[in-house]
Amino acid sequence: MSRKPILVVDDEKNIRLTMSNALEPLEIPIQTAVNGEEALNKLRGGSYGLVFLDLKMPGMDGMDVLRRIKEDWPQIRVVIITAHGTIESAVEAMKLGAVDFVQKPFSPGEIRELALRVFDRDALEEEKAVDYFSLIELGKRHISDRSFAAARETVRKAIAADPAQPEAYNLLGALLEVKGDGLEAQKFYRAALDIDPTFKPAQANLDRTTSFNKFGRISLGQENKEIVPGNENGG
Repeated sequence: MSRKPILVVDDEKNIRLTMSNALEPLEIPIQTAVNGEEALNKLRGGSYGLVFLDLKMPGMDGMDVLRRIKEDWPQIRVVIITAHGTIESAVEAMKLGAVDFVQKPFSPGEIRELALRVFDRDALEEEKAVDYFSLIELGKRHISDRSFAAARETVRKAIAADPAQPEAYNLLGALLEVKGDGLEAQKFYRAALDIDPTFKPAQANLDRTTSFNKFGRISLGQENKEIVPGNENGG
């Protein structure tokens, strides 16, 4: 299947290079942009399937870029790169249709796997999505399309298909945060931890939503601890 090019948007040269090298084995055209303005110019001049977008950049903020992408090119999938996100920005990103987050530092393998998963998600046939994994991926596609009621329904089906998977409870909690129901979201984060007390995303979300300052980002997957060379302190 032919896949549209990927655009990597980050003000750090090391991150752009690392991600480009990580994605190169996929044999998908890759372009980069150093800021939001350049990213939007490239999007106007070409056809892209996926954007890796740094949340915090000088000049135009990543959230503003995301908003413009979803207004003008709603079919483009966006993965948020962040080491700075707050609950407010993370919830806003999901409201705008960004369901995938990767936190610095990350591994090249994580980037490749995530890109392939996002592309494969669009090829899912909804009527054939009956197993746990397919339902989770379909739910994330609904989020990308900003169909949040459908996303919640689909993730609930995933829980019914396999009630022993903490990821589904965690994702439904995040969706309830987007809806504005923080207390209900906490119940699902706790349910995820009841299944697996070591499931770090749910613990991070629960800690964040119950803390006084509520700093942090919505966490949707296991954290990867491999350091990007030259970026040990994040960015």
